[in-house]
Amino acid sequence: MSSHRAWIGLGSNLDDPRRHIEQALEELDRLPLTRRLGASRCYVSRPLGPRDQPDFINAVALLETRLSPLALLDQLQALEQRHRRVRARRWGPRTLDLDLLLFDDSVLSLPRLSVPHPELTHRAFVVLPLLELAPTLALPDGLRLAGLAEALEADGLAPLLPTT
Repeated sequence: MSSHRAWIGLGSNLDDPRRHIEQALEELDRLPLTRRLGASRCYVSRPLGPRDQPDFINAVALLETRLSPLALLDQLQALEQRHRRVRARRWGPRTLDLDLLLFDDSVLSLPRLSVPHPELTHRAFVVLPLLELAPTLALPDGLRLAGLAEALEADGLAPLLPTT
């Protein structure tokens, strides 16, 4: 069984979001047949959709896994449920959101999963943490994220200072 590299976007804006992100990073390292190779810093970002919600804390993790993309998605969704994720409205507040951003150089369009994540290139809170982990990263179509980052508007995105 071969191993794969998977990039996971993490976001939270409810019930101590920084704690949810930090716990989720630890829990990603304990998924079956998976280990965490790295994680970006945490960033604070404005909400994408409705503005009547708190700012988000975001990060990106790099995993090495022997799970298939759909098996990994199942594990990510189970982890969201353990954090009491409620899907009340599109782009609404949440305790934990985990997105499978990239899976090796795969391009998938399945009913439950699209890889690369369809909104990846439009979200500074994903692109900048990805670049922090892998400055030369390119998408399966060859698009280099470093060039894309220059064109994206940061829109309030800022690294979160470490807790003291």
